[in-house]
Amino acid sequence: MIAIVRNQVLSFLLLVLLQALVLDHLDLAHGWVVPYLYVLFIIGLPFNTPPWATLVLGFVLGLAMDFFSSTPGLHAGACTLMAYARLLMLRILAPRDGYDPLKRPDVQHMGLTWYMTFTGVLVLIHHLWLFFVEVYRFDDFLSTLLRALMSAAATLLLCLLAQALTTREFRPR
Repeated sequence: MIAIVRNQVLSFLLLVLLQALVLDHLDLAHGWVVPYLYVLFIIGLPFNTPPWATLVLGFVLGLAMDFFSSTPGLHAGACTLMAYARLLMLRILAPRDGYDPLKRPDVQHMGLTWYMTFTGVLVLIHHLWLFFVEVYRFDDFLSTLLRALMSAAATLLLCLLAQALTTREFRPR
């Protein structure tokens, strides 16, 4: 149990620092693509994480990102919404036997199709909320939507790359 908590704390710190110190300073496609890899922390929480803890961790993760990016409440709102959507997605995508509490929501344990569906929906929800609340108007609806979709695609690719780099053995399901 202590090892799981230690790994989660290290994951939190690594993802927040990587996002704040590296990814936030990338200029991809003249600002049209902003990958937010820190959302991988919420996606990768164990299946047996209590719902209240998922929401609190999502809020704290968002606050940490708001601290580094000087966006008061923007990331906190997006991450809390994503944490709530995670709870719903876990119910929708639940296997017939239920989830094994010892496994994690990753490609190795759940398969590529399940992971892409789960992660894709969560990342899209996060990015749509983040970009539309950031703009706070619907004047440039299509350009904001395109920016959110392109950033979501880049984030999804980074999540898959992170899965490939951190997985010890890959067995397709």
